Amino acid sequence: MLTVRKSQDRGYANHGWLESYHSFSFAEYHDPAHMNWGNLRVINEDRVAPGTGFGKHGHRDMEIISYVLSGNLAHQDSLGNIKGIPPGDVQRMSAGTGVTHSEFNHAAGETTHFLQIWITPKVTGIAPSYEQRHIPAVERRGALRLVASPDGADGSVLINADAFLFAGFFDGTESATLTLNAERKGYVHVVRGAVAVNGQTLSGGDAALISAESRIEITNGNDAEVLVFDLEA
Repeated sequence: MLTVRKSQDRGYANHGWLESYHSFSFAEYHDPAHMNWGNLRVINEDRVAPGTGFGKHGHRDMEIISYVLSGNLAHQDSLGNIKGIPPGDVQRMSAGTGVTHSEFNHAAGETTHFLQIWITPKVTGIAPSYEQRHIPAVERRGALRLVASPDGADGSVLINADAFLFAGFFDGTESATLTLNAERKGYVHVVRGAVAVNGQTLSGGDAALISAESRIEITNGNDAEVLVFDLEA
């Protein structure tokens, strides 16, 4: 079964310096029908104004992935990491027993546009850790490239969760199929452009919630970028 959730049905918040769309309940946006999908807990599409950002704040027992679309996200944390996250990099922070961090856009005239993704961990109370990897665009072209996984396969970031995250660009005749255990859940988030997911057309910000299916097929892309999740049910 595939259920489409349209972009405009997401939660929305505008704090002036931050514009955010919430795929699942988050902060002041509460929707009992959209608390999570499997162990996928948060997808926030954030736009951070120049010279602003998230001040120091804490997390624990959550797998947090940042996927930057444009601009650059400056990250600093209590583990000693001081990093810039550009488009093409995938950053993972395992909060574990507790970590504090800040995220800023230091650019003078460019908005930082990124996705913040939270996945429920399979083991709580682990030592916090950080990882960042560059995934070349050519490896995501017309393919579903593994970018996060429980075993760090194929150069993906290693997450403490029973979840696999793939990313891809699709245009024209480019297509890809992901085999899915029908007892698990799938989730497709269209980052931008338009694409067909198992024959259903989706546009930027739309999502497909998938259950009891054995495949996820991506076709008919129109300058599309997608994230595809294979999730614990």
